[in-house]
Amino acid sequence: MSKVCINIAWPYSNGAIHLGHLAGSLLPPDIFSRYNRLLGNEVLMVGGSDQHGTPITVSAEKCGMTPEAYADKFHEINKKAIEDMGIEYSLYNKTHCPVHDEVVQGIFLDLLDKGYIYTKETNQYYCPKCSRFLPDRYVEGVCPKCGMEKTRSDQCDACGTTFEPGDLLKPYCTLCGSEPEVRPTEHFFLKLSAFREQLIELISGKDYLRSNVKAFTKNWLDDGLYDRAITRDMSWGVPIPIEGWEDKVIYVWFEAVIGYLSASVEYSRMIGKPDYWESFWKDPEVRHYYFIGKDNIPFHSIIWPAILMGMGGMTQYHDIPANEYLMIGGGKFSKSRGGAIDVPTVLQKYDADVVRYYLSAIMPDTHDSEFSWEDFQVKVNNELVANIGNYYHRCLSFTRKNFGTIPMADDGEGSAEVVAAIESALADYNDCLSRCDFKKGVKVVMDLAHFGNRYFDSVKPWALVKSDRDQCGRVLNNNLRIVKALAMMAWPFMPRSSETIWGYLGYDGTIEGAGLASVLEPLPEGQELREPLPVYKKVEIEMEDNKAEQQQKQEKKDKPKEAQPAAPAGPFAMFRRMDLRVGTVVSVEDHPDAEKLFVLKVDCDEGEPRQLVTNLKWRYTAEEMMGRRLIVISNLKPAKFRGVQSMGMLTAADDENMGGDTVHLLAPSCDIPNGTRFDCGVEGTSSRIETKHVEQVVMKTVHVVDGKAMGVEMPEGSPSVVIAVIDGDDVMILGDGKGCYATIDGDIQDGANVL
Repeated sequence: MSKVCINIAWPYSNGAIHLGHLAGSLLPPDIFSRYNRLLGNEVLMVGGSDQHGTPITVSAEKCGMTPEAYADKFHEINKKAIEDMGIEYSLYNKTHCPVHDEVVQGIFLDLLDKGYIYTKETNQYYCPKCSRFLPDRYVEGVCPKCGMEKTRSDQCDACGTTFEPGDLLKPYCTLCGSEPEVRPTEHFFLKLSAFREQLIELISGKDYLRSNVKAFTKNWLDDGLYDRAITRDMSWGVPIPIEGWEDKVIYVWFEAVIGYLSASVEYSRMIGKPDYWESFWKDPEVRHYYFIGKDNIPFHSIIWPAILMGMGGMTQYHDIPANEYLMIGGGKFSKSRGGAIDVPTVLQKYDADVVRYYLSAIMPDTHDSEFSWEDFQVKVNNELVANIGNYYHRCLSFTRKNFGTIPMADDGEGSAEVVAAIESALADYNDCLSRCDFKKGVKVVMDLAHFGNRYFDSVKPWALVKSDRDQCGRVLNNNLRIVKALAMMAWPFMPRSSETIWGYLGYDGTIEGAGLASVLEPLPEGQELREPLPVYKKVEIEMEDNKAEQQQKQEKKDKPKEAQPAAPAGPFAMFRRMDLRVGTVVSVEDHPDAEKLFVLKVDCDEGEPRQLVTNLKWRYTAEEMMGRRLIVISNLKPAKFRGVQSMGMLTAADDENMGGDTVHLLAPSCDIPNGTRFDCGVEGTSSRIETKHVEQVVMKTVHVVDGKAMGVEMPEGSPSVVIAVIDGDDVMILGDGKGCYATIDGDIQDGANVL
């Protein structure tokens, strides 16, 4: 038995959690926890409500409530919603509690004593009219980088740029609307710069980390770590345990991550074992996992590890399975959108296991995924109900009706076939879930259910029961073995319905008590079967359910251009909206309904290959495409071609406008890792774009002559043909900004268009 510590992102207590929270960071750890418990591992799973910070105070002031009353209200709402979803924490805590204050203040004083925390004067926005220093979210303005309006004073959500006080254009106080001043104030700082080398060593060798975690962390480390203020001028938060600092609190970004430890300490005291937490937090053999959304990566791969390093002797992360975003109507889920997307409302109409299945099937693990009520209905009815639900009911009801108990086993060929199928599925299942690949894991379960349905049809028990009752019993025993395996393997994803099936098989204990190792054990012959009822029912989506999705689409359609997130300002603005990535073709198939199209799988180091549909079948054979290095536009809005979804676009040079008749795919000029960005070394965004945005970017082929390409100096060893990105009189050469360039695989004239 091993110990596993599962730490879950803390949702803000400023509204009811929605389906985006579930798919992003709440459901995945519960699946992983249940899987580990099936293996017999000892699991500590903690998290809770993040109750401090300015979002709480802003929302509370709008409602005329105190921050504590407001935060506690939504803590209770969200705690119940999480429990109703079948998500089982060891402790779902909250950051506004005595134990959290105690642990945070203890760490603060420890790091202060060791020299990792120090005081420094810094500038901060101050509102003369309100007579107060303003936290980040109380100041908004215009982003100086991309022009986005209503941008917070700490970071732009459109382009990701972070700011210091004074950087924001046209700042205003969100409380009174007046223009704030920048005044000096003294704060405590965490000496983050002291931990850079240790953090580099920590991440080295962790090749299994998701690409978004590696990229975010590497960028922070490459840019150099800067000391960060960890206190704020406000009254709502963890008090600073030093006399004379009563008008400030410890800032939420520092204290919230400590919640994982404080919740572990509180849980240990609750169960009467006050030192229990140490067996998880001071043992390097224990594996720590942090389940978060991608917007929280640096806090868990940089800041929290640095705090633990400063403390000394603490267990660091093993993995950070950070999910991407769940989208609705082309935009992110949001608490402000309204409609039936918050968890309490959804659970009024739909069974928790049905919701868990759908979110598992579309989980945004390596790239953003799209939620749709129409797709919810299709997947639930055509997959969950018609496949696994149908198999459960037909096997159990037919066997109980004709035998009443579990029939005798078959030691012949049929049994071997079934055992082999279960063994194969179990091996794939273990591989997926051990790597936190839950979307593939639930597909393994559904594929085994498909096998079960085919097997049931092939043995025709309805005919056998009349001609050879004993043989009918044996094949039904085989089917019930599949039912048992499905119930156990589906339990992490759909726990309540799986336990129901377990009971229909006649078992009195729990699936967790039986353990995954018993999947292949023979069934207890003669065990009485209980009368089964269907565990899943078809869903019908009402117009009210679709309200939020349609609202999001309509808002996006009606939104005035000046209020939309703008492209980065300055030269190459449209180019910087594109997210170009290096990839390798790992699969080439003919389109099932279009003879001129290929369906490719391209490895862009995203955990699983990206599917692309291309019309270049006339230009390249399948053999020529297989293994080819490409440059892919990865943030293009998904599109369907004859029913097959394409997640991006290949880049290629086309000389048609110059009298030619061929196309050359772009490729990197050197051997660099899949997933490398070709951004020319300039900052950009990775927000979703459309084809019309790509068409606004001017890129042309150009030959390198005398060490120059359109006046740009090229290093020795550069390819003979490169791609120029052109914006008026400004020119960049397409590459990764570090000496690797985009080129083509053949001859072409200068000036050919690249698309």
